[in-house]
Amino acid sequence: MAERYILRVTAGAGYDEASHVIVPVNRADPLIIESDVANVELNVRIQNYQGLPRGSPSTSTYFLMEPHAYNQDQYSISFRFTPHKPASSEEIGISGTDLQFGNDFDHPIRDRLPPGFNTAMSIVKWWIDPGLDGDAYADRPHLYGPALSSFNAIHVGQGEYDEEKGGLWFEEGGDDKGKQARADKGMPDNSKARMKWALRDDSKQNWVFEYGQTYGLDFFNPYIDFSTLSLRLPGFQLPIVKYWDGQGLRRSHSLRYVLRNKMTGEVYLVLVFTIFLHEDVDEHGFIKEGAAERAVAASGKKGRKRESPNKEKAPDEAIEKLDSWQETTLNDVD
Repeated sequence: MAERYILRVTAGAGYDEASHVIVPVNRADPLIIESDVANVELNVRIQNYQGLPRGSPSTSTYFLMEPHAYNQDQYSISFRFTPHKPASSEEIGISGTDLQFGNDFDHPIRDRLPPGFNTAMSIVKWWIDPGLDGDAYADRPHLYGPALSSFNAIHVGQGEYDEEKGGLWFEEGGDDKGKQARADKGMPDNSKARMKWALRDDSKQNWVFEYGQTYGLDFFNPYIDFSTLSLRLPGFQLPIVKYWDGQGLRRSHSLRYVLRNKMTGEVYLVLVFTIFLHEDVDEHGFIKEGAAERAVAASGKKGRKRESPNKEKAPDEAIEKLDSWQETTLNDVD
């Protein structure tokens, strides 16, 4: 199934994809996105990348660095974030309670959620991001987590730019001023300890992402394999094409990541990972004229096909393995 599709990543300062630009995946030079609310410098890295633009590097030296080599990380969303002070605001910045990062959708996905979704979500929250929250059954579903606990690395300051490390590089911590700001609020120096600390309400309430201050943020994990369009967990892979955006099998699918302000609704960064059928992309990497209309027509005319059990594992079988794996792993925890 995955071989039928090709991936494109776009980014912008808002939801309007007409204003987005294509992200040069695995290139060291960051993409600069400027708006009235923030400046962003962005790197996206994906292992075994075979997507657009054509001729993109298949990987990045980022994945050779630790901890990514040990983790076998599959992708990274890494960026410098400098929020701007609104003219009408008297605040010094964005509360740690309000800055969120996660996924949202323009359409309901409840009818396309796989069997055992709630079990899978409980495992994701326990194993990957305990701060994740949202409503997958709403008309406009969302799954957001506080930025303080969602990002694997938070650097209070500019961080590094190093081509040998794949471009932007952020160690947990900060510059001298940033380290002092963290210490003043009791933020741990260690990534895992900071993520745990950030789950506490008082930690989120006391921390502020200050206007005019630059932060280095890096979100990475080994769980989504974009080369096979599958969810990787110990012992098995679960194909995710037909659950990509809750739309069933179509000519194109989009997965959206958003950095936003919970209180004001302001959006600072939107990334869209879209997969297209190869036949809808020309030899230069442009989406063919009429591809969007064909996608709409196809989704309206075709009913949901019954999947052959021999072609891919049934979701409930995969969920059973998730349950077994969770039970085994939990028993190993003191």
